[in-house]
Amino acid sequence: MTTFSIRPATTADVRAIQSLVEPLVNERILLGKDLVVFYEAVQEFRVAVTADGTVVGCGALHVMWQDLAEVRTLAVASEWLGRGVGHALLEQIERDAHMLGLERLFCLTFETGFFARHGFEPVVEELVDPAVFAQLSLSPDEGVAEFLDLSRVKPNTLGNTRMLKRL
Repeated sequence: MTTFSIRPATTADVRAIQSLVEPLVNERILLGKDLVVFYEAVQEFRVAVTADGTVVGCGALHVMWQDLAEVRTLAVASEWLGRGVGHALLEQIERDAHMLGLERLFCLTFETGFFARHGFEPVVEELVDPAVFAQLSLSPDEGVAEFLDLSRVKPNTLGNTRMLKRL
């Protein structure tokens, strides 16, 4: 059985990340991103790689506020599903969040079962107070707008579940 390891992404991984994400975009599971956006966020990504260096999974941690970050773009190659890649990526993302002093992780997902098995729960309350909401609403980041559930991103979020984990 081929094994994998998790490491920080490099710019050389960006096209592989985009290739992993593209089928999920086509299935409307993940939102599409331009190549430049992946390059701009490369330091947020962790990748799962095989011994020969093939990227078989990816995930990103995007800090949104002092205590809050989003798990973004968690994707695994179809032939690697069910082999612990997503679990290992999410564990690393959580370790990264702890190192940054974060207390909460947010995700917007169709994969509610996967995230629930990892301690995420559907969001039922407002996640930030009004002053923080006002600051976050100034962000040009679409993911932050999705987190805030702003009306301009409703078409992107239809059918997704907002989930949160307290670390």
